[in-house]
Amino acid sequence: MRGRRIWKLLLGLGRAVIEDAFIEQETLVVKVRPKARERSRCPHCRRRCPGYDQGDGAKPKRWRALDFGTTLVYLESPTHRVSCKRHGVVVAAVPWARHGSSFTVAFEDTAAWLAVHTSKKAVAALMRINWRTVGWICERVMVDEGARRDPLQNLKRIGIDEISTAKGQTYMVVVVDHDTGRLVWAHPGRDRATVERFLAELGNARCQEIKLVSCDDADWITRPVRERCQNALVCLDPFHIVKAATDALDEIRREVWNEARRAGEAQLAKELKGARFALWKNPEKLTDGQELKLARIQQVNQRLFRAYLLAQQLRLIYRLAPKKALALLEAWLKWARRSRLEPFRKLAKRITQQRPMIEAAITNNLSNAAVEQMNTQIRLIMRRGYGFHSPWAVIALAMLSLGGLCPPLPAEGA
Repeated sequence: MRGRRIWKLLLGLGRAVIEDAFIEQETLVVKVRPKARERSRCPHCRRRCPGYDQGDGAKPKRWRALDFGTTLVYLESPTHRVSCKRHGVVVAAVPWARHGSSFTVAFEDTAAWLAVHTSKKAVAALMRINWRTVGWICERVMVDEGARRDPLQNLKRIGIDEISTAKGQTYMVVVVDHDTGRLVWAHPGRDRATVERFLAELGNARCQEIKLVSCDDADWITRPVRERCQNALVCLDPFHIVKAATDALDEIRREVWNEARRAGEAQLAKELKGARFALWKNPEKLTDGQELKLARIQQVNQRLFRAYLLAQQLRLIYRLAPKKALALLEAWLKWARRSRLEPFRKLAKRITQQRPMIEAAITNNLSNAAVEQMNTQIRLIMRRGYGFHSPWAVIALAMLSLGGLCPPLPAEGA
């Protein structure tokens, strides 16, 4: 009796009965069976169900358990099928493993914890499993932990963005909770259907609880959010507005540069080409040489210098208090419309169309900075994993690492 208690303690089998143990080709095999109250349960709803048949009962199934030192350990038990009213005919659940898995819960939780803290290659070597198996384990653990904790609860302020998972060929949409800084949802795709899938999983009631949504100006994000989250304000990410101003400035710089080349002013063209970074940088970060280049541009080309001032003033809007920022935005729009600079006139028209979203971002001091930081961490996860064969493996590891779904080690959870 004492020996069986020790075996149960070592294997973490609190809801199972150990029947026998033997060595088979330098592998430890432990025969187990569920306790009476754990038998004939549906693996999905955990309800007691009537038996259907013995399935592959003639051939017991084995589950890989945590190693004993350098010795592989397997649990062995016969399986049978049950008839669930809700889920149909399914293989009966066992208390030591997740449904459809060939590993014990303790083994999978350990592998998932290691995958969060080290590379997939190191996990595969340490746990003595296949490279792809690590990804499959992470997916199962993510689904299981997500069903227990529900990351979509109590969302008020969220950020939505996309990230490339395979050199621009595969994209996924990520959703971040601004209040907690956690990744709450991710799915392959980069279209309206993907955003609508998230809103469908969120549900109508919880969609109405959303107050603020930060994103870029992509219609495939903003339109479904406005339709489903009727109480939410869409906040346009300041980065995209500032980038548009920088692009407009660079367009004018190229125009002036080409005009100088066509006019045979080689020295002026050279100065304009070398002033690109001076025009892009924040004034407080300029070097002495770059300040001299700006002073030179002010003397020789008022048009380009006016474009520079327009770009810098638009950038300044996001550094002021909301009341002053809104007043400066109104003044900037008037200036841009009469500036006789076509790229900035187009930008002023675009900002006027998107003004409610821009003002919402200014008033609520909300941007996609937290989402961009999350994207950076996801890229680090992909680099640390040395390649993923499926976007779902990336999503699983990201949710475990950044979504708070990482299970504790078996000893910590005991």
